[in-house]
This record gives sequence, C-alpha cells and structure tokens, in this order.
Amino acid sequence: MNLKGRHFLTLKDYSPEEIGYLLDLAADLKEKKKKGIPVDSHRGKNVALIFEKTSTRTRCAFEVAAHDLGMGTTYLEPAGSQIGRKESIADTARVLGRMYEGIEYRGFGQEIVEELAKHAGVPVWNGLTNQYHPTQMLADLLTVREHFGRLKGIKLVYMGDARYNMGNSLMVACSKMGLDFVACAPKEYFPAEELVEECREYALCSGGSVTLTEDVEQGTRGADVVYTDVWVSMGEPDHVWEERIRRLTPYKVTKAVMDNAGPEAIFLHCLPAFHDLKTAIGKEMSARFGITDMEVTDEVFQSPCSKVFDEAENRMHTIKAVMAATLGD
Repeated sequence: MNLKGRHFLTLKDYSPEEIGYLLDLAADLKEKKKKGIPVDSHRGKNVALIFEKTSTRTRCAFEVAAHDLGMGTTYLEPAGSQIGRKESIADTARVLGRMYEGIEYRGFGQEIVEELAKHAGVPVWNGLTNQYHPTQMLADLLTVREHFGRLKGIKLVYMGDARYNMGNSLMVACSKMGLDFVACAPKEYFPAEELVEECREYALCSGGSVTLTEDVEQGTRGADVVYTDVWVSMGEPDHVWEERIRRLTPYKVTKAVMDNAGPEAIFLHCLPAFHDLKTAIGKEMSARFGITDMEVTDEVFQSPCSKVFDEAENRMHTIKAVMAATLGD
C-alpha cells in the first residue's frame, strides 16, 4: 500500500484498510526493534517537531522513532517558533517545507495543522489538536489488537468528557475499524451530533456501532476496554476544574466499573493520569476539593488490567509507522 506523500491529520482521512496497514507496519517495526534489527532507511532526512503544547510521550515518541529511522529532528518548543505570531502559518509551512522532509504539529486548532499541510509541500502529522489525536488512536488500536487478537466486535467505553480530541478520535477510530464505541458521560459532554452521525455512517460499513449514554452501569456492562482521560484538557482555564470534578466524578473509573465490565476487560488512558497525589496538580486538587484521585482510582491504574504503559510504548512504534509510510523509501 502506497501512502507516500500523505498527510496524517485525522483518521477520517484514512480507510479501514489503510489504518490496518499502518497497524501491521507498526507491529512489524516493533518486532524489529525488539530483535535489534535496524530500520534506518531514512538516513539524511530531517523532520521538524512543532510543539505549541508541551508533551512527554509525543515528543519522545517522535524523536526516538525518527532516530530509529535514521532521521534528524528539530524540536520547536512553544517559545521557539514564530508560528502565528510574527510569521503566518502559511509562510512557516513554506519555509519548513524547504528544509525538512516532514513536519509534526502539536497544538490548538485543527485548522492550524490543516493550514500547515496545505502549504508545506511535505507530509504533515498531527501530534494533537483540540479536535483530534490520530497518532494516539493508532497506539490504542495496536494495544487493543495485541491484547485481544482482533478489533472487530470489541466494545470500547470512553468515560468522561467526550467533546474533545480523545472522545472525537476514539469514536472515529472505533467506527472505522468495526468496534462498538460507547461514550459514557453527562449529556452535555457528548460529542458533537454532526460527528456522531458521520461516525454512525462509518459504523454501518464496518459492522461497528456508536452509543451515547449517561448510565455508567449500562454503558460499561460487558465492556472489553474502559478508557478515560484527564478531565481538563491542556490550555483550558483553571476555573473549569471545579465544574468538571463535580460533573465527572460519577464517571470515574473504579474497581466497581471494571468489575461490571468483566473479568477480561482492560483499562486504557492516554496519560498523564491523576490517580494519586504524586503530582503538583493532584496535590492542588486534593487541597481544594478533598479528593485523592480524579478520573481513575489508583487501585485500577496499578492493577493487572491496566495496559497504559503498553499503550504509551506503542505511541513510538505507531508514529514510526506513520512517518515511514508517508515519507516512503
């Protein structure tokens, strides 16, 4: 399958067959890395990594993946680029496209990464926007496939605020690949109806389904995968913590939730997770609201059903597959 020159902005742009190809390529690259087999066929190439939002996993995954492929990287931190301030996005894209073979962007509006792609002349990869997080989706799908041996027919429940990049992207990924997706959240935190209808059309073709529910017991019953994310996204104002904690505490992933899902169910989280008081924000929220955890209990996070670190590792393998496939030989 030839994906050379393609951008990677959202899984909406990719067919189930193309997504499956990227997962197969990631699995092959993962096996080669475990065996110490070099894959540095992209020597002499360089990629730019634009981070308007900071990250641990995304930055490390892109840098290690690029290094394994033989490429150099330039990391542009939030203060290290003039994008959108002294230089337009279009002009930045034209400049970087003359110097680099590929560009990663992690930041705010989806329109920014799309503008970069329009003008760069080289593949552009979405490392996260407010609307979509496609590289995380490949890691999640690979993790699920590794654990269950399949994707079709898997019931994945996303608990929490389903309006933004993770809820949107999981709904797209699941509906494209034949999984049964459930958004379990307060009604005002459901995904946008337009995207829901679009994903239901994908599901009709794949054999999957899309369900929205406020009922935790019903929504998680018999689930294969229970997924959650931090309740306040990067860049949101501090004052929203109180509202989110109040509205989303009933949707916390607890042992009771996992027991309701079933004995073979796994827990996933794109990280970082607030499951204890060992972070500055965790301590602050504990002092303000008297809580010891937020979106997931430490009991679940540390349990054998938690596959979050397999998932985190798979970010690197799947990102490597995206870069290798879109850059070509």
